[in-house]
Amino acid sequence: MTLLPIIVAPDPRLKIETRPVEAVDDDLRAFLDDMLETMYAADGIGLAAPQVGDERSVIVIDLARQDEDPAPMKMINPEIVWYSDEERVHDEGCLSLPEHYAEVVRPDGIRVTYLDETGAEQQLEAEGILSTCIQHEIDHLHGVLFVDHVSSIKRNMILRKLKKAKKQAAA
Repeated sequence: MTLLPIIVAPDPRLKIETRPVEAVDDDLRAFLDDMLETMYAADGIGLAAPQVGDERSVIVIDLARQDEDPAPMKMINPEIVWYSDEERVHDEGCLSLPEHYAEVVRPDGIRVTYLDETGAEQQLEAEGILSTCIQHEIDHLHGVLFVDHVSSIKRNMILRKLKKAKKQAAA
């Protein structure tokens, strides 16, 4: 497996609209495994293809804690087909916006359809942190970051800090 470089905001590659996967093959399965390995190495719970510079519509998630067995989820062409009326506030972070967090309000429950790594159609109902994580990762597939859900003042502050950190790292 290969560790993939995670793109850090601000970067225009994080704002792309992904393209649907047409065929589930060994190349895609290997890429999903690389995404999981990258996510685990970065201590994340979710990762979307645009975060590693890929334009395919795929995400990986694993909410298992360090003392639990891994429970990876691989979603190809995920689409949310239902949202609950109840909302949930969660302090979100992102591997592409390291060390920055903000409270985001999202629907508490969702129903998502997707293809699994065999190409079979799946449907999942999720609530709580799993729902939040799926919504966060699917947002990436549409060029939306968690900071796009907060006030412009908070968003601009976070993006300015990240831009400054990138300049300092390059110097």
